[in-house]
Amino acid sequence: MKDTAKTIEKVIDRQKVSFIGSVNTDGFPNMKAMLMPRKRVGLREFYFTTNRSSMRTSQYIENPKACVYFYDKRLMYHGVMLIGTMEVLEDAASKEMIWRSGDTMYYKQGVADPDYCVLKFTAQKGRYYHSFRAEDFEVEG
Repeated sequence: MKDTAKTIEKVIDRQKVSFIGSVNTDGFPNMKAMLMPRKRVGLREFYFTTNRSSMRTSQYIENPKACVYFYDKRLMYHGVMLIGTMEVLEDAASKEMIWRSGDTMYYKQGVADPDYCVLKFTAQKGRYYHSFRAEDFEVEG
């Protein structure tokens, strides 16, 4: 898995867009395109910026089950789906960790803007599609 993990990380790091999935109050899956995570720790942890007031944030507070999907169409549509949980972080340390100076375009009050929060995705397992086949894997912590 070590070589496969490195390949998967390369696929993830080359993308500009990711897709995150949540579960709505009726139990149905919801997907959303997002900018790439601001921070990645192996294949285990991913940190995204978002609005505290968003529907997706409310869904994760209600039900933390989540998935994240990355794909690379340049490589015959290699795709990586990670399944795990999403936490909504609002503490100053988490917000400062992934803050960028250009974020004031979205959050006028800066890093302390009450509508700015961090989504922390923690992967448990995944599925990697490549070479016309799929491979399931566990994410090591």
